[in-house]
Amino acid sequence: MSELHEYHQNLMADIRREADASGVLMVEAFFDRMTERLTEAGELEVADRAFYQSGEGGQKLRIDGYAGDPRDSEGVLGLIVCDFVDSDEVRTFGKGDVPPILNPLIRFLKKARTEEFRDALNEVSPAFQVSDLIIATWAQVTKVKLILVSNRQYIGRDDTVKLAELSDVPITWSVWDLARFERFDRSGQAREDMVIDFANDFGAPLPALKASQTGAALESYLMIVPGQQLAEIYDRWGARLLEANVRSFLQARAKTNKGIQKTVKEEPELFFPYNNGLSATADEVTCVRTNDGLAVASISNLQIVNGAQTTGSIHAGLKSAREQLSQVFVQMKLTVVPPDRSEDIVPKISEYANTQNKVNAADFFSNHPFHIRIEQFSRSVIFTAREGERHDSKWFYERSRGQFINARGRLTPAQQKKFDLEFPKAQLFSKTDLAKFEYSAAGYPHVVSRGAQKNFAEFAKEIGEAWSKSDAKYDELWYRRLIAKAIIFRKLETEVPKQPWYEGGYRANIVTYAMAKVFHDANGEKQVLDLDAIWRRQSVPEALQRALLLAAAEAHDVITRPPSGVRNMSEWAKQQACWNGLKGRKLDYDEDFDSCLTLVETARSTRRAARATEVMTEGINAQTEAVSLGAGFWNTVMDWGRSERKLTPKDMQILQICASMPRRIPTDFQAKHAMDLLARLKDQGFEGGHSQ
Repeated sequence: MSELHEYHQNLMADIRREADASGVLMVEAFFDRMTERLTEAGELEVADRAFYQSGEGGQKLRIDGYAGDPRDSEGVLGLIVCDFVDSDEVRTFGKGDVPPILNPLIRFLKKARTEEFRDALNEVSPAFQVSDLIIATWAQVTKVKLILVSNRQYIGRDDTVKLAELSDVPITWSVWDLARFERFDRSGQAREDMVIDFANDFGAPLPALKASQTGAALESYLMIVPGQQLAEIYDRWGARLLEANVRSFLQARAKTNKGIQKTVKEEPELFFPYNNGLSATADEVTCVRTNDGLAVASISNLQIVNGAQTTGSIHAGLKSAREQLSQVFVQMKLTVVPPDRSEDIVPKISEYANTQNKVNAADFFSNHPFHIRIEQFSRSVIFTAREGERHDSKWFYERSRGQFINARGRLTPAQQKKFDLEFPKAQLFSKTDLAKFEYSAAGYPHVVSRGAQKNFAEFAKEIGEAWSKSDAKYDELWYRRLIAKAIIFRKLETEVPKQPWYEGGYRANIVTYAMAKVFHDANGEKQVLDLDAIWRRQSVPEALQRALLLAAAEAHDVITRPPSGVRNMSEWAKQQACWNGLKGRKLDYDEDFDSCLTLVETARSTRRAARATEVMTEGINAQTEAVSLGAGFWNTVMDWGRSERKLTPKDMQILQICASMPRRIPTDFQAKHAMDLLARLKDQGFEGGHSQ
């Protein structure tokens, strides 16, 4: 079986399981799952489900979702249509099949721009919501982006091609098919879809200076990019040009810089001397020789890791200062990074290039110590089997896209069965999932509602700042309590669609709001929600489930009945005022809700006990490691530290004990000091090897 067929089988099994468990349509489960990938890949910033279909044949209208308010994404109106086939076999479609799928979406767009169409719909209808948003924001729309999401394999070749003009607004379309999703899920990228061909598509090859020697570890180039070319490239690919973590970082900030735009308009010839330029990476660069010397003909998978505001501001010049762009030039430092090294190299380039940013850009990367620690816990912490089940299991944290599917794919069929018992698919969670669980519990449902990437950007900023002060709180108990929050969140996702009051739509908003409300009401000065009981049982107690669904019904009421003058419910759910509305309501929980709470002091003593156990375990591990390194090794460390004058009297005392093994064995406390000292000396240049 090919990798694509295996991926299709697993995808369909996941979608059927999700649809059966929650009682939602398969196409809705498919939409939710796949649009997560679109936001992560930078195709969209947010994806809100808004299904509407009417008419047949040439009169057919259809939409499955939209990409939020275009004013939040540089005037780009994103519309989504699903092509979902319930089949066990991989089906295909070609370029000729695209118009029958996209034309109903284009027809919907044309109708949705009219008040007559909008006013004929019920105000709670998703189509009304989208139509009302389009009418209100059309004057600010600069481009319409149609996205076709399919579980069939696309065998056409064109993508992101202009279709038609609509009142001077260009329309582009792109296809995310089964093969593209499979590539993304395995590697976190859909690479070959972004080849920038300067020679054929953007005027001419760019003159370049090679800034690396032949045979160097990484190729580097210095280039001067005309503003017109950069603006057109960004116009075509948008946020996908921005390295994913930098994109997250910027989503919490202004999209463009007014000062840079002012220079473009008023002093374009001074743009080059005033601007620091761009730092970028690529998978591959094709060079040619011209009469003027070396030039770059094409770049594969260009990612701008520093200079996103510069790029966005130059792009804004297409609309506000088109004539001046011909005088704008920007320097680019381009490094070719092979895909297998990108996770190590790109974060460092971004971190060092973004030093002027107060929040370290590396805080957003999958190899930040926080994510590595959570990953380590997820591979080692065992949870006892749920009632009625036979096997203990673990939760699999995927800190970078593709870890789960690749770890499983390397195993034999027999090993895969064992893996599936150890790491059930339903217990897989990603960085953005983690951020949703944490921010729902912490009382930020309006931020969670803004989409996975924006929520993750806010969460990562907070974690980055907290981690730099102290990482001690992110211990195994913190991880276990995180899993308790995951269990609550996932239970709500399953149960909300089954409720009699649920009318379809806004499930994601209702889930995060309901969870936030229960945590807000439960956590007080004397009592808190008993998360330890939940991770121990791996299930939500009946009394807590009733409380969550009571809060969910109230959340549904608050979200679907916005104040007068507010008509788009998805946009309303993204506002602090919406959360304030739910937070202020008093709910009559059942009397047994108290059984879900525990005293604050009990929760604290559990944390203290967990910390004491962890300190003891760390000491034992350090002692084992110190002993295994051997006396000779510690003698080498002591000699180097003494000659370099890096040791305090206490350091010397402990190293003398380690160097006299086995006559004297360091205590666990002394061994921990020795291992910490070794790490410090390595940072200062010690390169000693192991010795017994």
